[in-house]
Amino acid sequence: MTSRTTVLDEIVPARSPWSAVVAAGDQLEIIDLHGNQAVDCLLYSAADHTDRYSAQATVAAQRNIFLTTGSVLLTDTGTALMTVVADDVGNHDTIAGACSQESNTLRYGHHTRHQHACVENFLAAALHWGLGKRDLVSNINWFMNVPVEADGTLGIVDGLSAPGKKVTLRAEVDTLVLVSNCPQINNPCNGFDPTPIRMVVSR
Repeated sequence: MTSRTTVLDEIVPARSPWSAVVAAGDQLEIIDLHGNQAVDCLLYSAADHTDRYSAQATVAAQRNIFLTTGSVLLTDTGTALMTVVADDVGNHDTIAGACSQESNTLRYGHHTRHQHACVENFLAAALHWGLGKRDLVSNINWFMNVPVEADGTLGIVDGLSAPGKKVTLRAEVDTLVLVSNCPQINNPCNGFDPTPIRMVVSR
């Protein structure tokens, strides 16, 4: 087995944003330190931020709404940004989207309007790279368990992850990764208690 060198190893606090460019060929490990934490994620070609992750293209190409080992994360133009090369959980969401102050109010009541949300985290991370709200698209929710019920409705239920479980992504091109370590406390996606995650890039 070829040995790998760690080039980045960071802890992302609960509820916080994170971003980095992962070079082509490098691997990114997203590690759920305490278990049952949702990690919202957006991907962009580092060379052209308009060439960005497309949930629709990815789902259509693999004919599956869930991500796991072997899933290739595509843009609308067919660029392969990253590939899932290892997965301790086996099921990650592509369709439930990111929580926002607006969606919190709609789903959980006006008293949640002030709560921090993933869209705000994405915007904070995006600003560092010259991106704004119009650059945010449908995202990936690593570790989030969103079953589709028999009547077609979506559930958001306790995650399938556990402390130390991880998903590993290989960058196929230089890829800008934006993450919101989800601050949601109104549904079980984080066990109602957001916790830190660890991001490790190796070469």
